[in-house]
Amino acid sequence: MHMQATGANAEPSEVDGLKVMVIDDSNTIRRSAEIFLLQAGCQVILAEDGFDALAKIADHRPDVIFVDIMMPRLDGYLTCALIKKNAKFKSTPVVMLSSKDGLFDRARGRMVGSDQYLTKPFTKESLISAVASFAGRERAN
Repeated sequence: MHMQATGANAEPSEVDGLKVMVIDDSNTIRRSAEIFLLQAGCQVILAEDGFDALAKIADHRPDVIFVDIMMPRLDGYLTCALIKKNAKFKSTPVVMLSSKDGLFDRARGRMVGSDQYLTKPFTKESLISAVASFAGRERAN
């Protein structure tokens, strides 16, 4: 069932229907991101790590990808670099998630091709506005 917000913003949001992937080894972060995104009308694909994500990206072709930097096995930088190296997905926006709001992390994220940086813990507003900043671009493609 598709839940629609009531009140002033009952019209479909700009992120409505977008496919968003969240890659994070923390179950808590994945769950809260999923709840926020579903409330905004997004389709959500969850992955526990980079390997899990790479297998799912090809199947689901998400519009926007959130990737945690600190993950076991394959960290967020490497995951982002691998996504961006693939010709099919290099234009897919990738947002780095980090509990540190460091300049070094941001710079390193940009070096591997990330499009944005979001500090954890994120709010529903910051998560949705990050998705919304790419919504127009995705609809145009």
